[in-house]
Amino acid sequence: MAARNGDSPADMLEGKPLLDRARALSNRPEDEIARGCGYVGPSGRVLKKSFYRALVAAKGYAIPSSVSRSGNSGQGKGRQADFRTRVHGNGNLLIGQAYTRRLGLEPGQEFRIEIHQDNGSISLLPLEPVDP
Repeated sequence: MAARNGDSPADMLEGKPLLDRARALSNRPEDEIARGCGYVGPSGRVLKKSFYRALVAAKGYAIPSSVSRSGNSGQGKGRQADFRTRVHGNGNLLIGQAYTRRLGLEPGQEFRIEIHQDNGSISLLPLEPVDP
């Protein structure tokens, strides 16, 4: 099974295939090795932590589950959306994938931004798709 740019977790090599592929790419930079083994997220970002954890597991070492600051086990939860954000230093306001996915928004979808000065809120109004 060859990795296809990390389209899904099934594309991420594990076990002996991971070790073999990583060994074959060992003369390349770390990012290229991880990418070549399929550890790439949907946005194209290299998933280094997942890659290194998979390497350690493939070598036969048990990896203890992490514990969050609140004391809950971090198994399978990832980041939790808390519906808070802040304006970044460059003036951008990031919504984030957890929220766009929850709203069913798709990449490339366009919106008109409506500002409500009276209460300080912002609305995103979907624009109709433009036919070519």
